[in-house]
Amino acid sequence: MIRILIILSVAFAFLAGCSKETKKLQIPEDMPEDFRFSVSFGYGEDHKNEINTYNGTVTKDLVTKGTATTALSFSNDELQSIYGKMKDIAILDEKRFPRKGNCSQTPSSTDSWKITVNGETKTLSWTNEYCDMTKDAKDLLELRSYIQQIVEGKDAYKALPAAEGGYD
Repeated sequence: MIRILIILSVAFAFLAGCSKETKKLQIPEDMPEDFRFSVSFGYGEDHKNEINTYNGTVTKDLVTKGTATTALSFSNDELQSIYGKMKDIAILDEKRFPRKGNCSQTPSSTDSWKITVNGETKTLSWTNEYCDMTKDAKDLLELRSYIQQIVEGKDAYKALPAAEGGYD
C-alpha cells in the first residue's frame, strides 16, 4: 500500500511539473499610462494604412500615389473610449481568426495589431482572404473602423492628399 502511495505521489509531482502554464495577459479596468497601439491594414502584401500611437502618426494609402504620413494624436477621452472598446472585446485574450478553407476572395486585406498595456505587448494579425469571418475578426474590424472614423475626423488626416486609383 505504501508503495502505491509513493508511486502515485511521484506521478502527481511529475504531472504537476509538466503542466503547461501560459501567462495570460490581463487588461486592467482603468487605462494605464503606457497604453499604446498601432494597427496597420490594407490590401495585398503591403499594409499601407497605419494608425500608430507609439509614433504619434497616421499613414494613408494613396494607392497609385504611394503613401502619406502625418503626425496625429488622440485626446485622452478618445484613448479612454478606444481602451474601453478593447476591454469590451477582451483584446488581450486568445483570438480565433479565419483559416484557409474552400473559399477565398481577391483582393483581400490584412490587419496587424500591436497593443501595449502595463508593460506587456501583444500582437495580432488576421486576413479577410478566407470567407468565414470569426467573431474575433469581426470585433477587430469594428474596432479598427471605430478608430478610423475618429482619425478621419481630424484636421491632420483631412489635410492628407486624396487616394488615386483602386485595387482589383
